[in-house]
Amino acid sequence: MLTLGVLVSGTGSNLQAILNAIAAGTLPCRVGVVVSNRPQAPALARAERAGVPTHVVDHRRYATREAFDAVLAAILQQAGVELVVLAGFDRLLTPAFLDPFAGRVLNIHPALLPAFKGLRAQRQAIDYGVRVSGATVHFVDAELDHGPIVLQAAVAVAQDDTEESLARRILEVEHRIYPEAIRLFAEGKLTIEGRRVRIAGGNAPLPPPLLPV
Repeated sequence: MLTLGVLVSGTGSNLQAILNAIAAGTLPCRVGVVVSNRPQAPALARAERAGVPTHVVDHRRYATREAFDAVLAAILQQAGVELVVLAGFDRLLTPAFLDPFAGRVLNIHPALLPAFKGLRAQRQAIDYGVRVSGATVHFVDAELDHGPIVLQAAVAVAQDDTEESLARRILEVEHRIYPEAIRLFAEGKLTIEGRRVRIAGGNAPLPPPLLPV
Protein backbone atom coordinates (compact mmCIF):
# COMPACT_ATOMS: atom_id res chain seq x y z
CA MET A 1 0.00 0.00 0.00
CA LEU A 2 1.38 3.37 -1.05
CA THR A 3 2.42 5.68 1.79
CA LEU A 4 1.49 9.33 1.39
CA GLY A 5 3.02 12.37 3.03
CA VAL A 6 0.70 15.38 3.01
CA LEU A 7 1.96 18.97 3.32
CA VAL A 8 -0.60 21.48 4.59
CA SER A 9 -0.86 25.12 5.61
CA GLY A 10 -4.58 25.76 6.09
CA THR A 11 -7.95 24.16 6.69
CA GLY A 12 -7.12 20.82 5.07
CA SER A 13 -10.31 20.14 3.15
CA ASN A 14 -8.38 18.27 0.46
CA LEU A 15 -6.58 16.31 3.17
CA GLN A 16 -10.02 15.37 4.50
CA ALA A 17 -11.15 14.27 1.04
CA ILE A 18 -8.11 12.00 0.81
CA LEU A 19 -8.70 10.56 4.29
CA ASN A 20 -12.37 9.98 3.42
CA ALA A 21 -11.46 8.15 0.21
CA ILE A 22 -9.02 5.93 2.10
CA ALA A 23 -11.65 5.17 4.76
CA ALA A 24 -14.19 4.35 2.03
CA GLY A 25 -11.78 1.87 0.43
CA THR A 26 -11.58 3.73 -2.88
CA LEU A 27 -7.99 4.92 -2.46
CA PRO A 28 -5.39 2.16 -1.90
CA CYS A 29 -3.04 4.27 0.22
CA ARG A 30 -2.22 5.24 3.77
CA VAL A 31 -1.24 8.67 5.06
CA GLY A 32 2.04 8.16 6.87
CA VAL A 33 2.52 11.73 8.07
CA VAL A 34 1.02 15.22 7.77
CA VAL A 35 3.42 18.18 8.00
CA SER A 36 2.45 21.83 8.33
CA ASN A 37 4.56 24.97 8.15
CA ARG A 38 1.92 26.79 10.22
CA PRO A 39 1.45 25.68 13.85
CA GLN A 40 -2.23 26.69 14.00
CA ALA A 41 -3.34 25.08 10.74
CA PRO A 42 -6.75 23.39 11.23
CA ALA A 43 -5.56 20.59 8.94
CA LEU A 44 -3.42 19.27 11.80
CA ALA A 45 -6.54 18.57 13.87
CA ARG A 46 -8.06 16.66 10.95
CA ALA A 47 -4.97 14.47 10.78
CA GLU A 48 -4.92 13.89 14.53
CA ARG A 49 -8.59 12.85 14.52
CA ALA A 50 -7.72 10.28 11.86
CA GLY A 51 -4.81 8.96 13.92
CA VAL A 52 -2.18 10.26 11.49
CA PRO A 53 1.18 11.46 12.93
CA THR A 54 1.78 15.19 12.49
CA HIS A 55 4.77 17.51 12.49
CA VAL A 56 5.07 21.29 12.49
CA VAL A 57 8.07 22.81 10.71
CA ASP A 58 7.73 26.57 10.98
CA HIS A 59 9.37 28.06 7.89
CA ARG A 60 10.03 31.31 9.77
CA ARG A 61 12.69 29.56 11.84
CA TYR A 62 14.91 28.85 8.82
CA ALA A 63 17.28 31.28 7.15
CA THR A 64 16.73 29.90 3.65
CA ARG A 65 14.08 28.02 1.72
CA GLU A 66 16.61 25.27 1.07
CA ALA A 67 17.23 24.69 4.78
CA PHE A 68 13.51 24.47 5.45
CA ASP A 69 12.97 22.12 2.52
CA ALA A 70 15.79 19.81 3.63
CA VAL A 71 14.11 19.37 7.02
CA LEU A 72 10.76 18.64 5.33
CA ALA A 73 12.35 16.05 3.06
CA ALA A 74 14.06 14.32 5.99
CA ILE A 75 10.80 14.00 7.93
CA LEU A 76 8.99 12.49 4.96
CA GLN A 77 11.82 10.11 4.17
CA GLN A 78 11.91 8.93 7.79
CA ALA A 79 8.17 8.22 7.54
CA GLY A 80 8.70 6.07 4.44
CA VAL A 81 6.71 8.41 2.20
CA GLU A 82 6.46 7.31 -1.42
CA LEU A 83 4.24 10.09 -2.78
CA VAL A 84 4.09 13.68 -1.49
CA VAL A 85 0.72 15.41 -1.73
CA LEU A 86 0.41 19.19 -1.36
CA ALA A 87 -2.97 20.06 0.14
CA GLY A 88 -3.15 23.81 0.50
CA PHE A 89 0.57 24.09 1.19
CA ASP A 90 1.60 27.72 0.72
CA ARG A 91 5.34 27.42 0.14
CA LEU A 92 7.19 27.13 -3.17
CA LEU A 93 9.44 24.07 -2.95
CA THR A 94 13.08 24.12 -4.04
CA PRO A 95 15.29 21.37 -5.49
CA ALA A 96 16.42 20.62 -1.91
CA PHE A 97 13.01 19.01 -1.49
CA LEU A 98 12.05 18.12 -5.05
CA ASP A 99 15.22 16.24 -6.00
CA PRO A 100 14.77 13.47 -3.39
CA PHE A 101 11.13 13.09 -4.48
CA ALA A 102 11.53 13.63 -8.23
CA GLY A 103 8.33 12.66 -10.06
CA ARG A 104 6.62 11.94 -6.75
CA VAL A 105 5.06 15.26 -5.71
CA LEU A 106 1.48 16.22 -6.61
CA ASN A 107 -0.38 19.50 -6.16
CA ILE A 108 -3.90 20.73 -6.83
CA HIS A 109 -4.58 24.25 -8.06
CA PRO A 110 -8.00 25.98 -8.23
CA ALA A 111 -7.85 26.93 -11.91
CA LEU A 112 -7.42 25.32 -15.30
CA LEU A 113 -3.66 25.64 -15.68
CA PRO A 114 -1.78 27.21 -17.32
CA ALA A 115 -4.36 29.96 -16.71
CA PHE A 116 -4.38 31.88 -13.42
CA LYS A 117 -1.30 30.66 -11.63
CA GLY A 118 -0.45 31.73 -8.12
CA LEU A 119 -2.60 33.12 -5.33
CA ARG A 120 -6.32 33.90 -5.51
CA ALA A 121 -6.83 32.07 -8.79
CA GLN A 122 -10.61 32.30 -8.37
CA ARG A 123 -10.40 36.09 -8.08
CA GLN A 124 -8.18 36.17 -11.16
CA ALA A 125 -10.74 34.13 -13.12
CA ILE A 126 -13.62 36.44 -12.18
CA ASP A 127 -11.60 39.59 -12.90
CA TYR A 128 -10.62 38.24 -16.32
CA GLY A 129 -14.24 37.44 -17.17
CA VAL A 130 -13.83 33.77 -18.10
CA ARG A 131 -16.93 31.60 -18.51
CA VAL A 132 -15.23 28.43 -17.31
CA SER A 133 -12.66 27.80 -14.59
CA GLY A 134 -11.91 24.66 -12.62
CA ALA A 135 -9.19 22.66 -10.91
CA THR A 136 -5.94 21.02 -11.99
CA VAL A 137 -3.90 18.20 -10.44
CA HIS A 138 -0.30 18.36 -11.58
CA PHE A 139 3.16 17.09 -10.77
CA VAL A 140 5.31 19.67 -9.02
CA ASP A 141 8.53 21.14 -10.36
CA ALA A 142 10.59 24.14 -9.25
CA GLU A 143 8.37 26.65 -11.09
CA LEU A 144 5.08 27.91 -9.67
CA ASP A 145 2.04 25.88 -10.80
CA HIS A 146 4.00 24.59 -13.77
CA GLY A 147 4.53 20.82 -13.68
CA PRO A 148 2.93 18.23 -16.00
CA ILE A 149 -0.87 18.01 -15.72
CA VAL A 150 -2.52 14.81 -14.50
CA LEU A 151 -6.23 15.66 -14.32
CA GLN A 152 -8.45 18.69 -14.80
CA ALA A 153 -12.13 19.37 -14.21
CA ALA A 154 -14.16 22.36 -15.33
CA VAL A 155 -16.52 24.57 -13.36
CA ALA A 156 -18.74 27.12 -15.10
CA VAL A 157 -18.46 30.69 -13.83
CA ALA A 158 -21.80 32.37 -13.14
CA GLN A 159 -22.30 36.03 -13.94
CA ASP A 160 -22.99 36.81 -10.28
CA ASP A 161 -20.18 34.68 -8.86
CA THR A 162 -18.00 36.08 -6.13
CA GLU A 163 -14.52 34.84 -5.36
CA GLU A 164 -15.99 32.91 -2.42
CA SER A 165 -18.87 31.28 -4.29
CA LEU A 166 -16.65 30.19 -7.17
CA ALA A 167 -14.06 28.85 -4.72
CA ARG A 168 -16.71 26.71 -3.01
CA ARG A 169 -17.78 25.08 -6.28
CA ILE A 170 -14.22 24.53 -7.42
CA LEU A 171 -13.49 22.82 -4.09
CA GLU A 172 -16.24 20.30 -4.86
CA VAL A 173 -14.39 19.08 -7.94
CA GLU A 174 -11.01 19.31 -6.19
CA HIS A 175 -12.29 16.82 -3.63
CA ARG A 176 -13.21 14.42 -6.44
CA ILE A 177 -10.24 14.64 -8.78
CA TYR A 178 -7.43 14.75 -6.22
CA PRO A 179 -8.10 11.30 -4.72
CA GLU A 180 -8.59 10.02 -8.28
CA ALA A 181 -5.19 11.32 -9.40
CA ILE A 182 -3.55 9.80 -6.32
CA ARG A 183 -5.25 6.48 -7.05
CA LEU A 184 -3.89 6.50 -10.60
CA PHE A 185 -0.39 7.07 -9.26
CA ALA A 186 -0.79 4.35 -6.63
CA GLU A 187 -1.86 1.87 -9.29
CA GLY A 188 1.16 2.71 -11.46
CA LYS A 189 -0.95 4.19 -14.26
CA LEU A 190 0.84 7.53 -14.66
CA THR A 191 3.89 8.07 -16.87
CA ILE A 192 5.51 11.47 -17.34
CA GLU A 193 6.70 12.13 -20.91
CA GLY A 194 8.08 15.65 -21.07
CA ARG A 195 5.15 17.95 -20.34
CA ARG A 196 2.55 15.24 -20.87
CA VAL A 197 1.27 12.66 -18.41
CA ARG A 198 0.16 9.40 -19.99
CA ILE A 199 -2.60 7.49 -18.20
CA ALA A 200 -2.52 3.74 -18.77
CA GLY A 201 -5.80 2.53 -20.23
CA GLY A 202 -6.76 5.99 -21.51
CA ASN A 203 -7.99 9.09 -19.76
CA ALA A 204 -9.63 8.64 -16.39
CA PRO A 205 -13.36 9.48 -16.22
CA LEU A 206 -13.91 12.98 -14.90
CA PRO A 207 -16.93 14.66 -13.36
CA PRO A 208 -18.94 16.88 -15.73
CA PRO A 209 -18.63 20.63 -15.36
CA LEU A 210 -20.57 22.06 -12.44
CA LEU A 211 -23.04 24.48 -13.99
CA PRO A 212 -24.28 27.60 -12.19
CA VAL A 213 -27.73 27.34 -10.64
